[in-house]
Amino acid sequence: MQIQNRWLGGIVALMLMISGGALAADLKVGFVDAERVNRESAPADEASKRLEKEFQPRVQEIQRRESQIKSLQAQFDKDALTMSDNERRTREQELSRQIVDVQRLQREFQEDLNLRRNQELGTLLERANKIIRQIAESEKYDLIVQEAVYRSPRVDITERVLKALATSK
Repeated sequence: MQIQNRWLGGIVALMLMISGGALAADLKVGFVDAERVNRESAPADEASKRLEKEFQPRVQEIQRRESQIKSLQAQFDKDALTMSDNERRTREQELSRQIVDVQRLQREFQEDLNLRRNQELGTLLERANKIIRQIAESEKYDLIVQEAVYRSPRVDITERVLKALATSK
């Protein structure tokens, strides 16, 4: 009885593999490299330029303040031996306060930049997904994936998505 059940199970498994293979022959699959779209697409490049322009004044302000701190530190190091204890403490406290202020500015800058970058990435993702859906519908794809351990170059439609993104607005 047990041998007969194994035999029957093997036959059922074989039939499923055969029917699954026939089903897979009709399946049209595509792949889109999302990282490449984020890196190389025209809208990603435009977003990067917008962010750079938007945040450039803050970058310059932080750099100016860092330069100022370096100058103060150099002046402090130079004058430290001739200062009174009171003056040394006062200048050390001022220097420490300015360092803390610049670190705060850097954190705020990084948080704001990350927030804006994520907003731009979300907009790009929406546009890319719309184009991917249009390609899928027009070319009758059954499945388009964005992550895969392995993909054949013949199913990679990333280049078509990049071209469509470049021409769409």
